[in-house]
Amino acid sequence: MLNVDAADPWASVAGGAAGLIGLAVTLYALLGPDRTQAAGVTASGARSVAAGGGIGSVATGDGATAGPPTMPASPSRPASGPVTASGERSVAAGGDIGSVSTGDDA
Repeated sequence: MLNVDAADPWASVAGGAAGLIGLAVTLYALLGPDRTQAAGVTASGARSVAAGGGIGSVATGDGATAGPPTMPASPSRPASGPVTASGERSVAAGGDIGSVSTGDDA
């Protein structure tokens, strides 16, 4: 026969431990290492854009608008080497580029 009174403290301890682990994981995800800058991806020119993976839609000109993203149905793999956009309004991607407009809309 199961002794519910004896199991109650153990269930409380297990629930509290699970809550603390969940809190620790959440804090690490929010405050941990910044993953927004991929290794080997640099954009150094004025209005330049670089991405380690694919880019759906980019517009770098004044008043310019890029068309709707035309990404492939299957996701592209991230770049296997460095990705650099170093000229003015240059765009570089380690994956596919859907739509880009780098000129000014006159």
